[in-house]
Amino acid sequence: MAERERKRTPPYGGVFIAKNQVLDRDAVARSIRRMAHEIIEHNESLHDLVIVGLQTGGIPFAESIAIALEEIEEVVVPVGKLDVAFYRDDINLRPVLPEATTDVPFDIGRKTVVLVDDVLFTGRTIRAALDALIDQGRPRSIQLAVMVDRGHREVPIRPDYVGKNLPTRRDETIDATIDGVELGEMSR
Repeated sequence: MAERERKRTPPYGGVFIAKNQVLDRDAVARSIRRMAHEIIEHNESLHDLVIVGLQTGGIPFAESIAIALEEIEEVVVPVGKLDVAFYRDDINLRPVLPEATTDVPFDIGRKTVVLVDDVLFTGRTIRAALDALIDQGRPRSIQLAVMVDRGHREVPIRPDYVGKNLPTRRDETIDATIDGVELGEMSR
């Protein structure tokens, strides 16, 4: 769960209480490196590839994947940031925060875009992200990378690259950061 959602979004608005750590920092780093290798294998070239992280939880993973790609292939892959708040179908239920902005400082036209988020749950955020991306241009293709896929899809969205498949109950919460992935719940 992204920091802004943890602090301000109803019905949560509480404190995350971790029940157990699913991945530690080293395991997250290995997952990121594995996803980078999968991206390389899946794409002919990294020269027409860009990475766009979703605000706020996807940004650190997007940047880490770009660093891993550069270390492996010696190609700098541009990284952008996408805020989908105004594209969501639950805009009245979530806060729109000024600190989360879109910054895609490159043309995505005819590029392969790897969209990156921390946790994939219902798929509604990714659906909103697809709309927001199309407003930026017309990419050749869009691929999805997530650190954690927890299931419970409400729309037909499936990731191309997954750090960890982690089936959960609906009332559980995932906190995924570069420092680790924890399963827990929100206190009220």
